[in-house]
Amino acid sequence: MAVVRPTLDQLRATAERLHLHLSEDDLRSFRDLLEPTLAGFDTLDGLDDALPEVRYPRTPGVRPPADENPYNAWYVKTTVRGTDSGPLQGKRIALKDNVCLAGVPMMNGASTLEGYVPEVDATIVTRILDAGGEIVGKAHCEYFCLSGGSHTNATGPVHNPRKPGYSAGGSSSGSAALVAAREVDMAIGGDQGGSIRIPAAYCGIVGMKPTHGLVPYTGIMPIEVTIDHAGPMTEGVADNALLLEVLAGADGLDPRQIETRTARYTEALGQSIEGMRIGIVEEGFGHPGGMREVDTCVEGALPCFEKLGATVERVSIPMHRLGGVIWSGFALEGLTEFMMKGNGFGTNWKGLYLPSLIKAHAGWRDQADKLSETLKVSMLAGEWIHESYGGTLYGRAQNQSLRLRAAYDEALGRFDALLMPTLPLTATKIPEPGASREEVVARGFEMIPNTAPFDATGHPAISVPCGQVAELPVGMMLVGRRWDESTLYRLAHAYEEAEDWRTR
Repeated sequence: MAVVRPTLDQLRATAERLHLHLSEDDLRSFRDLLEPTLAGFDTLDGLDDALPEVRYPRTPGVRPPADENPYNAWYVKTTVRGTDSGPLQGKRIALKDNVCLAGVPMMNGASTLEGYVPEVDATIVTRILDAGGEIVGKAHCEYFCLSGGSHTNATGPVHNPRKPGYSAGGSSSGSAALVAAREVDMAIGGDQGGSIRIPAAYCGIVGMKPTHGLVPYTGIMPIEVTIDHAGPMTEGVADNALLLEVLAGADGLDPRQIETRTARYTEALGQSIEGMRIGIVEEGFGHPGGMREVDTCVEGALPCFEKLGATVERVSIPMHRLGGVIWSGFALEGLTEFMMKGNGFGTNWKGLYLPSLIKAHAGWRDQADKLSETLKVSMLAGEWIHESYGGTLYGRAQNQSLRLRAAYDEALGRFDALLMPTLPLTATKIPEPGASREEVVARGFEMIPNTAPFDATGHPAISVPCGQVAELPVGMMLVGRRWDESTLYRLAHAYEEAEDWRTR
């Protein structure tokens, strides 16, 4: 196919966007000079996209009626069965709706993407099916995944099965709700600022954000390459470890995967934790706007580890309190440039691009007023800072994330894991229709001070339920050395086996 050739007026407008001032003669000269290059693009536009083969049959699925979707957690129900045997045989799995499932609609929580149907399976989809799992549908998520609350999906809020009317957390809201309601055995979540661990904590399930790059992100709509994570969400620790075994490992298509190291995570289950050392991060408690009852609940879990033979000791990591600032310093500018202005994939990285998704997502510009308030405020911040500072603050924040990583690594040189509340509060009420923008935005970002820092540094972090406050679950977060998910599963499983969070 022939690519579009610019008129002189179009070329002038393009030049002006590049701060070039060209005369009419200049424009004619450059238009002629462009022709051989554009002829090459004619050839390129006619080539196929070299996408991976889709190997398993499936139905396009249906959007369930309200009486079959009481928490608004489902986007589409479908049936995709994997092999007849494997470690996930008999497991029913839901995908967060930013994960491509060929032939099945995907909207990533956004009205501007509704109607898009991918033609490819994400790498993790193929791995689940190869392991004998059954994919039973797509779970609602927040509007382009930009909210820690569950109130921004274009179809309406996702409700917490533990207490309807309250947030299920975000952005993997539907994934957590379906697991908590026991409608599925397992779910896939994504985590850029806490979006696996937040809904896991709010809904009282287990959520693992693996080491950055452990799980391939190929075929999942990105937000920002340096903070994109995908991982398992399950009712218990054992299933979580099992699913991560299936998901983990390089696929050769994702540049996030550098020197990836995997393990048999299920082998950590049931091991003694005697002699292990846990560092209780002082700066992870007492956040402004947090609930003292949440801190007390997490502190009340510590004697259980001591009874099991672990050493529990306080540790101060002052830089942890800067983690959210460092994260926002590159996450907001990065997502604006990459996910939004870059049409979901941006440039300057090696990996598998999905041109159909790029084209579909590019249409957001014609419907920008429909974007969620949480996304709008993020974009406004990112665009203003980028225009004002030309990427220097993005670079400074990335540099500071290296210092933050080093601070955690120093502590993890003395401890097997770090511990703190996953979130400083329990699930909040879902904003009422017509709620102020200020309330909508506050409910979207108030819970991230302990989760976002580890997206910035890439350390693995797992949220496990450890009790309740006013009948709402409280999450406890364990953080480990990079590529050492096994230690986190060992500690989390020992705690889970020794104490029932529902009775605390």
